[in-house]
Amino acid sequence: MLHGPNLNLLGTREPSVYGKTTLAEIDQMLLRRGEQLGVQVRCAQSNSEGELVDLIQGAAAWADALIINPAGYSHTSVAIRDAIAAVGIRAVEVHLSNPQAREPFRHLDLVAGACWALVAGFGAVGYLVALERVAAAHGLAFEES
Repeated sequence: MLHGPNLNLLGTREPSVYGKTTLAEIDQMLLRRGEQLGVQVRCAQSNSEGELVDLIQGAAAWADALIINPAGYSHTSVAIRDAIAAVGIRAVEVHLSNPQAREPFRHLDLVAGACWALVAGFGAVGYLVALERVAAAHGLAFEES
């Protein structure tokens, strides 16, 4: 699980848009659900585009899938898009809000085209949806939550 820029501010940053759930709470939800599914989950956050690219490239050595919320980089980062395409692992892009229902500049998503799926607009629950679908795609059964 990779979290992009400003997501370290979740819980206090525009709660009317992003909710009141903190990044630490989201990571804990993912770790608990991963344990239930028999999936190892690793979480990282960076405000730096280059560091996110390095984390994506590094994931190719150990991960079967990648869940990423590139945040604002969704709209600007060819580098993140290209890193996801280059590593050849299944990726799911997640957004807390629905970018298509927001400002026009958020409607362009460069990263989504390199991803297997996109989950947007469900708040923190969207991360669990992504994790469960990735687990199912890898043949791991789960109970609907």
